[in-house]
Amino acid sequence: MKTVCVLGLGYIGLPTALLLVQRNFKVIGVDINQKVVSDLKKGKLNIKEPDLEKSLKIALKSGNFEIQTEAGFADVFIIAVPTPFKNSNLKFKEANIDYVLDAANELSKYYKSKDLVILESTSPVGTTEKIFNLLKEKTIINKNEIYISYCPERVIPGNVFFELINNDRIIGSNSEKANIKAKAFYKSFCKGEIHLTTSRNAELVKLTENSFRDVNIAFANELSMICKDLDLDVKEIIQLANCHPRVQILNPGCGVGGHCIAVDPWFIISTLPNTTLLLQTARNVNLTKANWTLNIIKQEIQNIKIKINKDPVVGILGITYKPNTDDLRESPALNICRELISQKYNVIVCDPYVENLDDMKINSINEIIFKSHLLVKLVNHDQFELIDFGGKSLLDFS
Repeated sequence: MKTVCVLGLGYIGLPTALLLVQRNFKVIGVDINQKVVSDLKKGKLNIKEPDLEKSLKIALKSGNFEIQTEAGFADVFIIAVPTPFKNSNLKFKEANIDYVLDAANELSKYYKSKDLVILESTSPVGTTEKIFNLLKEKTIINKNEIYISYCPERVIPGNVFFELINNDRIIGSNSEKANIKAKAFYKSFCKGEIHLTTSRNAELVKLTENSFRDVNIAFANELSMICKDLDLDVKEIIQLANCHPRVQILNPGCGVGGHCIAVDPWFIISTLPNTTLLLQTARNVNLTKANWTLNIIKQEIQNIKIKINKDPVVGILGITYKPNTDDLRESPALNICRELISQKYNVIVCDPYVENLDDMKINSINEIIFKSHLLVKLVNHDQFELIDFGGKSLLDFS
């Protein structure tokens, strides 16, 4: 039985580790957060995902899933740690790959000749090469027997297991031998097609995918602002335009969130600020859309206040970054809600996927409808589609 060491037990690392246990690998799950390690050992999750709790219990019962704060000897190492922004005031946000390099440094203590190291974390171009150079420095292994691959995750919250198994994968390695070994590994659990390339190509492919989506969403968001100024229905405009056989405009929202689309374009922009004018514009449009949405809400609050001669109660429907998930990362809806609260507006919140936050109570749908003078739908959860709003004023940005 081959052993896989997964470094980082978050949104990608944990489901991947559990899937590998199901595929008869022995898995060492590593996380530097002692609470995460302790909770997982007890079967407690810090992530909501269909079938995740069930899979964790099965993995723990199997005896083939070890959870710890340090790496161990393995045949395959998977790095699935965060790549946040650097804490800086720079105009263009830069990626912080310290967690990636820390993970590589940790696994270097256990790396053997021809072991396979796979980076799955979204990273700037050249990061895989940095891991290769680190292992050259930290080990005495011949550089031709160091196998490093980059295989970016391509999943969405709420459907992780299905997409881990069925999506195509892009693999880019430092050598042909590493590519062959990585392809064989992913074929053990992936039904999608495996596409082989270089590590730098694979890194840019991942960033390209989410930058493309960011640009397309920016067009839809800008179109919604245009329609507002022209007093036109953006949903009808998009529906009619999409009747064209070569037009497929996305639906606008209150901004762009999540750890991918709102983040990845910056990894290209910060590297090449002079040749990424379109990406910069798209990022600015999507960031502006959140502020634009906030101002529209505040304007409507003022209109209702004049009508009822008191401060209205504003019911916010949805604060996650996308429908039908509990994921709050980079959520424009959450930021808008917090900004309204900070400005002392009378706000109550409903989100069927989120429990109470430290700074925010989550109410039921019925409470929101009963108490609110103005309803603001920021996220189009399925549960909201069946609501009878009872003639209440509604702003729909979803």
